[in-house]
Amino acid sequence: MWLTAGGFVNKSIRIGCASAFWGDTNTAAAQLVERGALDYLVFDYLAEITMSILAAKRLRDPNEGYATDFVEHVMAPLLPQLVERRIKVVANAGGVNPLACKAALEAAAAKAGIALRVAVVLGDDLNARRKDFADCVEIGSGKPLPATTISMNAYLGAIPIARALTAGADVVITGRCVDSAVVLGPLMHAFGWRADDYDRLAAGSLAGHIIECGAQCTGGNFTDWELVREGYADMGFPIVEVEPDGGFVVTKPDGTGGLVSVHTVLEQMLYEIGDPRAYLLPDVACDFTQVRLEPAGDNRVRVSGAKGQAPTDTYKVSATMPAGMRCAALFMIGGIDAAKKGRASATAIVDKVRRQLLAQKLGDFSGVDIHCIGAEESYGPHARPGAAATREVVVKIAVQHPHPKALKLFSREIAQAATGMAPGFTGYFGAGRPEPHMVPKLFSTLVPKTRVPIEVAIGTERFAVEVPTAGGFVAPPPPAAAAPAAPSGDCVELPLLRLALARSGDKGDDANIGVIARRPEFLPLIEAALTAEAVRDWFAHVLAGGRDGRVERWTLPGTQALNFLLHHALGGGGAASLRTDPQGKAFAQMLLDFPVPVPRALAQAL
Repeated sequence: MWLTAGGFVNKSIRIGCASAFWGDTNTAAAQLVERGALDYLVFDYLAEITMSILAAKRLRDPNEGYATDFVEHVMAPLLPQLVERRIKVVANAGGVNPLACKAALEAAAAKAGIALRVAVVLGDDLNARRKDFADCVEIGSGKPLPATTISMNAYLGAIPIARALTAGADVVITGRCVDSAVVLGPLMHAFGWRADDYDRLAAGSLAGHIIECGAQCTGGNFTDWELVREGYADMGFPIVEVEPDGGFVVTKPDGTGGLVSVHTVLEQMLYEIGDPRAYLLPDVACDFTQVRLEPAGDNRVRVSGAKGQAPTDTYKVSATMPAGMRCAALFMIGGIDAAKKGRASATAIVDKVRRQLLAQKLGDFSGVDIHCIGAEESYGPHARPGAAATREVVVKIAVQHPHPKALKLFSREIAQAATGMAPGFTGYFGAGRPEPHMVPKLFSTLVPKTRVPIEVAIGTERFAVEVPTAGGFVAPPPPAAAAPAAPSGDCVELPLLRLALARSGDKGDDANIGVIARRPEFLPLIEAALTAEAVRDWFAHVLAGGRDGRVERWTLPGTQALNFLLHHALGGGGAASLRTDPQGKAFAQMLLDFPVPVPRALAQAL
């Protein structure tokens, strides 16, 4: 590498992301190492539900609690190539036991005869100290921290990762950190970016945010999916080429499937964000409203314009707590009136078990969700009239109860529907009866940074890491409610899909939907039609409070895009929700049916 007088890199560096979640394909890392010409390889494994799963594993075995795939199936086979190509690795694979992950990786390297300096970032795991945070309250509800938690982790930032790399680490393993930090950390280390260089930190965070979900920015989950489908079998994973000033290009390895275009990258930029003027991270508060994307060659998109300001003085902390048990069953039913038969059978099963529960003084179910998959029930009042006439559905029944005995009763009553209820029942899916599972409920709070000491362990040494704790973030004003006037004159209605692309995601019990105008002249039409109130009414069937629920809207002028945040739209969200789509992944697809008034002359020209 070319170095400045201060020892920092003076040319672009290439960072590839090989994992969007624990369970992503193990082929991505080899693809990026062998064909990506990388300087850094990063992995994002963690989500709130993942943390609770890993915490449960550590309770059973003190050597568990990390993403074992990272060591066994990814790093061990690639160690010789990583060393030969001098590729450094950053991964949040440590979960709730980063030291065990470090030990396992060091053992794998020793077995291969490879000298490897592995560092871990420590300090995010607050579960053993939860009594120290008894004064913390839940964001939004103000409820106190529960006495029992399965996991409790602060979202750390990029500075400890940068310090570990500066200390000579070949591999940096973290526990919980913000997803984009695995990219920003190497950039701060390589370019010498300061902790108060906020515009560059915002640019590096945006680079991390774009590639943190793997193939979602290279054509995965893309609205115009038919442009990409022939590449699904060999999807290219993303690479960012980042300059010392923070400008960057998004690309992928040559010859791989997928697509890197302004729209594939922009969909990912809008994924799982709230206010685009205040995307809050531990190191910087980002403003994405003036970001611009432009083609920079075949499967190459240049990104610029991110702005930053000082972060807050707190860390977001996510805890999970036990919230009863759940059990879910799936069965198919076919023939005329399949959906009616399926719902009647499912309702009867629930009612039958409910009577037994009350007779045994176990109390009623704390939650029930019945969904006839295939009848467009998730669309609520927007389902097509003919959908209810489908001749086959998969019926999902999910129930929740504090006592596992109640769910065992439910599990035993499913099969009898095959002979004692509606015709066309073909049996339920899975081997044997469905089993109850613990429900981990999310609790999010804020903790002062001054109360979260951070360390890096490398080799046999440990050292403390100081991070800025003063904060300084200034919240932007509420979003403007005004929208362009609806078009006048001779108009026709077109589905939003003809005018826009969209991507949806989740943050706890909230869902976001990013909407991107296909052409700049479409944006005023979309803004006029898609008010916050119109989107609230469209999704009233999933919002807590229905038509009195809360939806916010923001504009991103730099990219001709809108972002909507649907508060309490996921039935509790994640593993706490009984819904079939507990993360709002299909919300954008539902919104693309929204009718938008368009001048007839423009509609005829499309």
